[in-house]
Amino acid sequence: MNWFFNMLRTSIGKKWMMALTGLGFVLFLCIHLIGNLTLYAGKDLFLSYVAHLHALDPLIRVAEIGLLFFAAVHVATGLTLFWQNWQARPVGYQMKKSGGGRTIGSRTMPYTGLVILGFVMVHLLQFHFIDHDPQAAVFQAMTDTFAFLPYIFFYTAAVIVVAVHISHGFWSLFQTLGANHPKYMPAIKGLGIIFSLLAAVGFGCIPVYVYVRFII
Repeated sequence: MNWFFNMLRTSIGKKWMMALTGLGFVLFLCIHLIGNLTLYAGKDLFLSYVAHLHALDPLIRVAEIGLLFFAAVHVATGLTLFWQNWQARPVGYQMKKSGGGRTIGSRTMPYTGLVILGFVMVHLLQFHFIDHDPQAAVFQAMTDTFAFLPYIFFYTAAVIVVAVHISHGFWSLFQTLGANHPKYMPAIKGLGIIFSLLAAVGFGCIPVYVYVRFII
């Protein structure tokens, strides 16, 4: 096993950890988005979705532990790589250019990652660490939270940050895993943009919808 741990200490090994944990995050977003989209079909369907989640509670707990582990590895590894890159080039370029495929997503990855980490912590406090008796508590927590207009702006802004992060991270993880081929990479990049936009719109409109549909 020494070869495995030695590999993880290298830059390539860290990038692989970033890619695999990032893939887990993307899959989680897909599942979470599909579930949350049931809200647009009405309260009853959303409550039914939440009830099905509670019926799978043991599996959900295991998945949550796995996601927390992935998040810890992803953040720690990302900060380590950022620090190592900064040490290798302590003096920044005099001119920042968007050439070489650099985008706002790639330039801000460490910063958007930290913002997302803070958002997830707040989100868990608002919706997860509550009395889950049973699904009605989740819906009540959601309406209570989104009745507070500043949180609507906070949530929407955070979702936009998530979209910016995954707009680069989506194709970057496939590149790290070996899918960097001229034939496929343009399609993967396009799919990443589409997915980030769907996540921004799908999640970002939820607080507005809840406020308009169930509060005012």
